[in-house]
Amino acid sequence: MRRRKARELALRILYQMETNKENPKTALERYCKIFPYNDEVVRYAQSLIIGVTEHRGTIDGYIERASENWRLERISMVDRNVLRIAIFEMLFSNDVPQKVAIDEAIEIGKKYGNEESGDYINGILDRVLKDYHSQEDIQKRLTQKG
Repeated sequence: MRRRKARELALRILYQMETNKENPKTALERYCKIFPYNDEVVRYAQSLIIGVTEHRGTIDGYIERASENWRLERISMVDRNVLRIAIFEMLFSNDVPQKVAIDEAIEIGKKYGNEESGDYINGILDRVLKDYHSQEDIQKRLTQKG
């Protein structure tokens, strides 16, 4: 449950960063000063925020490829940031099973997004995972040939 709270906190901060153009540390500190959280929740949220920020170009590339005819800026800010958190956990975090990252994103999307967010997020993450695994397979084949 604490990880869910951390993901929700990370979503709020990523949203705030996007709307106010704040840096991650300032945004998190300012928010937690007004709305205090358990240290464990803040630490995990911070790792998500930093991870998403550091890998944003790669993460956004996956979202754009998976969303076909939708430009990134056309995706709602909530859905976009839920996707970013989930993709970070799926592809760059070793301690979260991919299925858990997807399930958590769907639930958070339903809670904070619109009525279609859960299905939309599920579809995009499914495509991202397939894209990622097909790239992994290509890399393995290239490595075996070399």
